[in-house]
Order: sequence, then structure tokens, then C-alpha cells
Amino acid sequence: MTAIKRSLPFLLLLSFTCLSVFSQKESAFNVIAFYTAKADQAHISFVHEANRWFPEAAGKYGFSYDSTANWDNLNDSFLKKYQVILFLDTRPEKPAQREAFQRYMEKGGAWMGFHFAGFALTPSGVQQNWDWYHNHFLGSGQYKGNTWRPTSAVLKIEQPSHPATKGLPATFRSAPNEWYSWEKDLRKNDSIQILLSIDPSSFPLGTGPKQHEIWHSGYYPVVWTNKYYRMIYVNMGHNDIDYEGGTNKELSFHFTNETQNKLITDALLWLGKKNK
Repeated sequence: MTAIKRSLPFLLLLSFTCLSVFSQKESAFNVIAFYTAKADQAHISFVHEANRWFPEAAGKYGFSYDSTANWDNLNDSFLKKYQVILFLDTRPEKPAQREAFQRYMEKGGAWMGFHFAGFALTPSGVQQNWDWYHNHFLGSGQYKGNTWRPTSAVLKIEQPSHPATKGLPATFRSAPNEWYSWEKDLRKNDSIQILLSIDPSSFPLGTGPKQHEIWHSGYYPVVWTNKYYRMIYVNMGHNDIDYEGGTNKELSFHFTNETQNKLITDALLWLGKKNK
């Protein structure tokens, strides 16, 4: 009994050490996702889907995942706990939120944005009134156009050696999505490294009925990074919804596509590394 009592402190210390190591492994980095999920059922569907999928990925790959619809949390104090920020569907609108995000990124923080997080169009309900974000950080400028209906596309890997794309097939078919085109040609921006684009075998892309929403040719980047920031923009993020039938039924999902999931997972793990 005496021997057991004497060894008890050691066993407790060993147990605590093991738990600490396990906890550190479980939280290799911390992710915070911001979302709005109030407009466009297709974007709302994607947000809900993402907030189901990312916690599962966090448990599998050893990072932590939190999400919030309170954009006022985009401040210096709150962001200290997190190594990666996600924008699931929109962007910050208040000057203080935008300034805090820019400081976070310029100090070495990491970011992944999806689909509508890159949208801006003047005039519209989401105007291009944030030059640093749209022209410098994303490099794409304003939204120019989109395909319709949401359809899958064959995507081509532009940078097979990048950690986010390494190990992916040279081309793969995506989940259905509404694809965006942009004001600026990202190929002419030395700061931007395009990781994926739409493969020409996808054309015609979209089903209409408006003819200008069916793409027959052209170059369309869909995933890219800015060399001067730890960031990746992913144009995917719009599920197919039965608008025409009036049911608003979800007709497609993004996180059922395993190759696309690997892209997002590998991109996130790359962003979460302390020394990129």
C-alpha cells in the first residue's frame, strides 16, 4: 500500500503529461469560421453543410473548429485564439471589422474564403467598397458574371506541387456549383498563384435558360492564393436548390465530393502550419 501511495504522484503527473500531449495533438491549430447565412438558400445550405463537415474533419485531422455569425467577433482580442479564419459565405462590412481582418492577415494570420466571400459588384447590395480586400488581397476585383444552373465542372490543377493540390489528379469533376468570373485577369497579377481553373472539357458550362450564363470558352480560375499572404480563395460554395419548382429543396451538396474534400482539407492543413 505504501509503495502504491508513493507512486501515485508520479502516475498522476504521467497521466497529466499524456493528456497535455494528447490535447496539443488534438488542437494543432484553431479555426474560426464566420458566416451570415441569411440570404440565398443555396449559400445558406452550403453554410449549414460546412458547419457539419468541418467539425468532423477537425476530429480526424487534429485541429479545432469554431463558427460564429457574429461578425463583431472579428477583432484583435477574439482573433488571438485562432490561427485560421474562414469566410463561409460573406465578408465583413463594418470598418472596424475590416481593419481587424487586415491587421490579422498582415501579421501572418491565415484565411480561406468560399464563393460569395469574394463577391462584390457596384451597384448591388454588396458593393465594391473595399479596395484592399478585392483588388490587393484577392486580386480579382469585382464580380463579372456567373454560370447558371449550378453544374459540376472538370477542374484542372495549375500548380501540382503546391501543398493544397499535391496528390490530386490532374483533372477531376467538382460538386455542382455556380461559377464566377471576375473583372481582373488573375494571370496578369504577379502576386497571385492560380491553383485550379476550369478545364476546357467542361464547356458548355451551365444550362441556362439565359444564354450569357452558359460559358462556351474562356479561362476561369476557381482556386488561388496570394503569395504575400497565407490565404486561399475557393470559388466553390453554392449548392443547387429547387428554385424553379418552388420547393427550395436541396438538390446537391459540396462535401459529398471526396476529391474536392481532399483539396479543402489539404489547403486548410497547409494554412494551419505555423511555418508555411
